[in-house]
Amino acid sequence: IAGAYSENLPVICIVGGPNSHDYGTNRILHHTIGLPDFSQELACFQTVTCFQAVVNNLEDAHELIDTAISTALKESKPVYISISCNLSAIPHPTFGREPVPFSLTPKLSNELGLEAAVEAAAEFLNKAVKPVLVGGPKLRPAHASEAFVELADACGYALAIMPSAKGLVPEHHPRFVGTYWGAVSSAFCAEIVESADAYLFAGPIFNDYSSVGYSLLLKKEKAIIVQPDRVVIANGPAFGCVLMKDFFVALAKKIKPNTTAYDNYRRIFVPEGEPLRNAPQEPLRVNVLFQHIQKMLSSETAVIAETGDSWFNCQKLKLPRGCGYEFQMQYGSIGWSVGATLGYAQAVPEKRVIACIGDGSFQ
Repeated sequence: IAGAYSENLPVICIVGGPNSHDYGTNRILHHTIGLPDFSQELACFQTVTCFQAVVNNLEDAHELIDTAISTALKESKPVYISISCNLSAIPHPTFGREPVPFSLTPKLSNELGLEAAVEAAAEFLNKAVKPVLVGGPKLRPAHASEAFVELADACGYALAIMPSAKGLVPEHHPRFVGTYWGAVSSAFCAEIVESADAYLFAGPIFNDYSSVGYSLLLKKEKAIIVQPDRVVIANGPAFGCVLMKDFFVALAKKIKPNTTAYDNYRRIFVPEGEPLRNAPQEPLRVNVLFQHIQKMLSSETAVIAETGDSWFNCQKLKLPRGCGYEFQMQYGSIGWSVGATLGYAQAVPEKRVIACIGDGSFQ
């Protein structure tokens, strides 16, 4: 659940709680720390969920559960729902009819703020000589991947991704230049991004992992940082209540096409060589193994990359159109990929899921 919180995933955690008539007594229950205080589990979850519902009374159960689910979807964070074990099978009038399909009021941008943000960003980018776009992990909670690609199509800029955004931006895009990850970037990608005179980062998270120990050669005065509901332009103006998706759609109509950065990339780009074939009886090498994995990928597959070596090796894979990709870069919990593989396979049964995990993490 902490991992889901760090990765902005709306997971709903449902647990069985103490019987409703145990609250307010001095009883000591199993699965507790041995005190007549049932709040220790709730306290553990409070820091890693955005809402906690403790259902020990049927009168407000419907309202609490509705609030929990809607908060998870609004915030794109996990929530905790504890339901007293003795209540789960008891009917109540608030649950007396077939459920109504769930629906949320959509968020809206401040129109004046959106207009001002787009005008300022367009002016900043249109005067740049070799601007670039870099996609970040918060494209997912902002539901802005398609709008970001629409912007990339309109502007002609070189298009890169942060490592934690792999799978959120199509790698078959004609101006895709790879993963920007400082010293361990895709070949020639860092040179293009760091030499740009303007860069737009879409939903970035600059932590010690993604910045390679905070060693990225970026300058704030050259950057536009777009978060799910906020735009900050260089050292200058910031605009709140501006949804990322709306911003990209509007900016795509104001931007002037500029392919300079991508043209520079094509000039310096040298295709990767093929790894040498394994000799008979030679131990299998990692680069040969991943060459075989690369050949397995299609629109009918998905890759789950575990923390550690798999991060770096899977980043080098070229994802074909429709190929899924997931990994947990912010929380970085070892062993995460085992459960993630099972969950992904349940959610998308038509895909073949390929999990890359080391023996230590698997154990």
